Amino acid sequence: MNTRQTLRALVDARRGALVPGAFNALSARVIADLGFEAIYVTGAGVTNMHLGLPDQGFMGLAEMAEQTRRIRDAVELPLIVDADTGFGNALNVRHTVRTLERAGADCIQLEDQVAPKRCGHFNGKAVIETAEMVGKIKAAVDARRDSQLLLMARTDARSIHGFEAAVERAQRFAEAGADILFVEATETAGEIRALPKRLGPPQLMNMVIGGKTPIFSAQELGGLGYGIVLYANAALQGALAGMQRALGVLRETGRVDEDPSLVASFQERQRLVGKDEWDVLEKRYT
Repeated sequence: MNTRQTLRALVDARRGALVPGAFNALSARVIADLGFEAIYVTGAGVTNMHLGLPDQGFMGLAEMAEQTRRIRDAVELPLIVDADTGFGNALNVRHTVRTLERAGADCIQLEDQVAPKRCGHFNGKAVIETAEMVGKIKAAVDARRDSQLLLMARTDARSIHGFEAAVERAQRFAEAGADILFVEATETAGEIRALPKRLGPPQLMNMVIGGKTPIFSAQELGGLGYGIVLYANAALQGALAGMQRALGVLRETGRVDEDPSLVASFQERQRLVGKDEWDVLEKRYT
């Protein structure tokens, strides 16, 4: 199977597949090396790590397409790409889908926030009218050149209009052609348990460390029937903690030794970037 077929089978199995978020090619390689089955190219992570800014709509299509291309070159796992609001209206969505499909996306996620969007677990969000989002989804369906490219529709209506309104929107999005549904920022365990019973298509549940949604294990969510359990920024938050620890030791002591509890070894860093493979190629061509 190609990566799009693999992702479709993974989602349709509804067993709570764990999907971490990557913010660059090296983080994607770490995810693949650890044996995960798919990768989420996180808009928040790209914004935080490459721009040093909060997830409030500062990142654009060009940046997401470039990171998607780099990650696609680095790993062979299926890629779910965060396209925020589609970067404009329905016509912009059409262009966004074409661009990210060419870049190597296997699934493109679109959300119903008013632009500029913000992290789904921030306060102060607003959503567009349901009919406008339905139009965007239809534009995305028509834009894809490969019918195996998956489309994920996210609604942020739970925080604004309540749970029932979010479920109703998600149902409309499925009718418009969304392959996967994503109700963001559910706030109770009861809501998490109810969604798979209320909505037909496979769903993603977002586990935001420190966010508004109660944390469930992947096994629990798989048992409820979720297709994907997303940890969009676990790698990012882990990287930040690791950098702070290592640089804190450097600041306090004036040195950092090769301590595996503090830093990856020089050899491990070279392994993850494929240094031995490049050495073989260098010998072949010289």
